[in-house]
Order: sequence, then structure tokens, then C-alpha cells
Amino acid sequence: MLLYLHGFNSAPSSTKATQVARYMATHHPGEAVAFPRLATAPLAVREQILPLAHSALNSGEPLRLMGSSLGGYLASYLLETLVVDTGPEQLRAVLVNPAVRPYELLAEYIGEQENPYTGERYRVEPEHMGHLQSLDTPSLLQPERYMVLLQTGDEVLDYRQAETKYGRSQLHIEQGGDHSFQGFEQRLPEAMAFLGLA
Repeated sequence: MLLYLHGFNSAPSSTKATQVARYMATHHPGEAVAFPRLATAPLAVREQILPLAHSALNSGEPLRLMGSSLGGYLASYLLETLVVDTGPEQLRAVLVNPAVRPYELLAEYIGEQENPYTGERYRVEPEHMGHLQSLDTPSLLQPERYMVLLQTGDEVLDYRQAETKYGRSQLHIEQGGDHSFQGFEQRLPEAMAFLGLA
């Protein structure tokens, strides 16, 4: 199964998620895919994505993770939580401009929020920062399981944080671009090949 995790204030209807869904429908129509609409509270997200991941792995099929921004942070949490019980080809992740310390960045967003994709209104609470930090993965057990796509023009995140954390992974750094990762659709064949969907 391919599990796509969107970022903060995003949704399964985001541009990148839509591009991934279209690519999978065209090139791998038999592959199971999941684009969950993630909860707004970090611990609720954990309770949402862990069963999905366990269900996929328990089926004996590979679990392929893809995460953008905060979704990249969550994909790293999933991989590091599950990696000790999986073979090298059973669990891999592609991260796109991933957040590394979202509990610092999102402190600026405490208070009322509205998701621009869904219109949902919700609150970011101060305790959410500690909950996010509890999902941190400061060291990677098997960095070779990650492919990380970064653009230096990311206006939201400092790409150098991810460059440092994932320096032993398959790291691709493009000059310029932005947080949305310009030209993402053109990188999908390489990303899917890394996930075992050549």
C-alpha cells in the first residue's frame, strides 16, 4: 500500500496528493493507496495512522510512505516506529520538503485556524507542541530507507535542517523552488521507483 500523508493545513485534495493519486491510477492501478484526511491534533493523528500502517504490513505487502512537510515528519515517525519489524524492501519512505522540528515552527500558529482546502475551523493548542515533540525521530535507525526531496527556496522550512537529519539517506537538493516543491510531478517516476514501484 502507498500511504500519503499531507502537511499542516493541507488535505488529500492538495496539488501534490492529487498528482500522486493520478500517477498511481495511471501507472499502478492495482496498487492500494490511502490518502487519509489527517486529524488536527497530533495524538489523534498518531492513533489514525498507526493502525493503517499495521494493517498494511500485516497483509504481508510492502508499505510505501510518502509525506510532505508535516506529513514527512509523520512518515518518519511511522517508519522509525515500525522499521525493526520489517524487511528492507517492505517499508520505505519518500519525504518532500519534510518538517524536522514542527513543534518549534507551529508554535506561531497556536489559536484558531481554518484549513484552506476543507474550510474546517479548529484550534492549535499549546500542548500540541509537546505532543508533536513526542513523535520526534532525532536519529534514524536505517537512513537508507528514506528518499528526501528538498528545494532550497522553501519559504516555510529551512531545508538545511532536513539536509542534516537525512544526510545519510538518498538526498536530492534542488536550488530554488518553494515549499510546494516546484516540478514535483516530474520527480514521481524516480520517487516511485525508490518505493519499489518501477
